[in-house]
Amino acid sequence: MATAVEPSSAPSAPGKPMSLPVASLLGAIYVLAALAVVLFVLPMLWADSVGVAATSDMVRITHCAIQIAALVGLLWFGSKIAGEASPVGVRSGSLLIAFTLIVVFFIARLFAINIEGGIGQVVAAVVGVGLLYLAFRFFAGRTGEGWMVGLEEQGWFSLATYKRSLGLRVRRLTILGILIVGGSGLYSMIFQGVLPDRWTLFVPFFDLGTVTVVNEAKFFIPMLLALATLWIAFRAVNVPNFAEFLIATEAEMNKVSWSTRRRLMQDTVVVLLTTLIMTLFLLVVDLFWGWLLSRNTVGVLPSRATGQEKGAQVKEAKW
Repeated sequence: MATAVEPSSAPSAPGKPMSLPVASLLGAIYVLAALAVVLFVLPMLWADSVGVAATSDMVRITHCAIQIAALVGLLWFGSKIAGEASPVGVRSGSLLIAFTLIVVFFIARLFAINIEGGIGQVVAAVVGVGLLYLAFRFFAGRTGEGWMVGLEEQGWFSLATYKRSLGLRVRRLTILGILIVGGSGLYSMIFQGVLPDRWTLFVPFFDLGTVTVVNEAKFFIPMLLALATLWIAFRAVNVPNFAEFLIATEAEMNKVSWSTRRRLMQDTVVVLLTTLIMTLFLLVVDLFWGWLLSRNTVGVLPSRATGQEKGAQVKEAKW
């Protein structure tokens, strides 16, 4: 009697995971595309919907806030696209490669601007291709992959905290210090008027001419730097090595036996009186030795003649 046997489906072998340099290059292209959407596409849509006549500060700040929110959302969406199966270091590698491409563009632009004519374009192309080749060799090698993996393993691109219940006081003070430094720089940048209303850039390639990079640079750049300062302040205290240092610092500070208020005032008075007494003593010693060594009998230092005596000496020298 024949029986029907259902053929078992053989398990499919998992595909070969994408290498870190290739995945980081694709991520860098996504980051640059997100920047293009935020800096060029959104302003065009804003101008069509709101119009260029609305130039009040509140409207301009709202425009910049929408741009920054869109940038954060696109970067978050890109990290979700990468997923958990992506190689370790793809997030940091994407930003590093995107930053490298921007730096190569500005270096090639510098040669194209300073060398006139078609020669400048050729030199800029050669320099750009050479730098891209060096960058490819670096990121494809072990050193570049080590940088990408090490930077991501430190947690700079993660919301996870590291031993959040330990070293709270020192961590909060560290965050406060970073915010004060960053806030001071932003305050100086805003109120000293170093930022233009519009950031334009001359692009000597493909006859693009002057291109507007940021329409509301006066508001967009400080808001972006403020967001970056908040992120650095949050992540710095959660980097494992630095967090362990802060935790150990607070543990050692808890072992310190602090003086009472009365004892502190007494020690302060003692230090100030000792300093005053030593100052008076050194003054007396200096005056005494200056007087002794300037005597005619010793003659080590020139004598301290009075003003009338010096005038008489000068008259005698003239005669």
